[in-house]
Parts: sequence; C-alpha cells; structure tokens
Amino acid sequence: MTSIEETEPTHELSVIDRFDERVDEFFDRFRGTEPTDRIIYALTELGDFGLIWVLLAFVRGLRSEEDGRAAWRLMAVLAAESVIINGIVKTQFKRERPVIQEPRPHRLRIPLSTSFPSGHSSTAMVAGVLLAQKSSTPTKVALFGLGGLVAVSRIHVRIHHASDVAGGLAVGLGLGAIARAVFPLYRRRR
Repeated sequence: MTSIEETEPTHELSVIDRFDERVDEFFDRFRGTEPTDRIIYALTELGDFGLIWVLLAFVRGLRSEEDGRAAWRLMAVLAAESVIINGIVKTQFKRERPVIQEPRPHRLRIPLSTSFPSGHSSTAMVAGVLLAQKSSTPTKVALFGLGGLVAVSRIHVRIHHASDVAGGLAVGLGLGAIARAVFPLYRRRR
C-alpha cells in the first residue's frame, strides 16, 4: 500500500503564478478599506473603454483647433488599439480572469473578454505616449502616473492578474510608440 503523498503529483506554481500570487497578497492589505476601495473602483470604471483618456483629450481639445483634431486622432488610435488587444491578442492567449468568491464592495462592470493582456493597462500606456506629445514634464509624469493607477486598479478589483497588467503595460508602450510614429496626434510643422 502506498501513501497519498507518493501517488498524488505535486503541484508547483509557475514563476508567473507565484508573481501573481505575491502581488495579489500585497493588494490584500488595501482591499476592503475605505476610501481606498471607492477611489480604486472609480479609477477602474473611468478606465472602461478608455473613457478617462478620451475625456482628457477632449478637455485639452478645448484649447485650440489643433488640440481638438488631436483628440479625434487619439479616439481613432484607441479604437484601433482596442480591436488589436481585445479582438486579436486576447483571443490568442485565452487566459481566465481571477476568480473571487466574496462580494465586491462597489459596482463593477465585469468584462466578457479573457484576461491577458489587460486592456485598461494597454490603453493607459497608448494614451500616455500620445498625450505626452507637446506636454510639459510635470504633465507627462501625471499622465503616466494616472495610467499606472488605472492599470494597478485592475489588480486591486481582481479583474486581472498582475502579469496581465504587466503585459498590458508593455504592449501598450509598444503600440503607443508605433502609433506616435505612424499616426501622431500632432502633425509635424514644415
């Protein structure tokens, strides 16, 4: 007769799973606290469909016709980014989203797409790269800081694994650099 330990295979977590687990444990310190939950849930909701970036672009667009045209170009780029991430990339990975058992403290739209990479994170970086054009250094820092907060909000609300967010940030920076080169918000002056 063999013991259970001898017949059951051991299950080791991958490096990515261990990373996700450790980051999730870190966020457990802040989950369930107010006003943290309320602020983070609001940030994640503002990130839905790139809303926060479109709003910022159109507020900036009130300054001039050039800024107004740039806002429309940003919307077009973010629409293309969404098709690439949600329509193409996520369908290749088919990663499941985190599963939670307890009720959420605030209302939250649950996406139907798969988990990797995080679309909120990708969108935040694409928007940051493009909106950073013609921005002062403090504005650039604020844009990328806000993008980082929107990205990590997805971990806090348990809609994405930390590795999904890291992947989204990386993909978004790459797509943002390509978009800036091919389809800049502001036309170069001759």
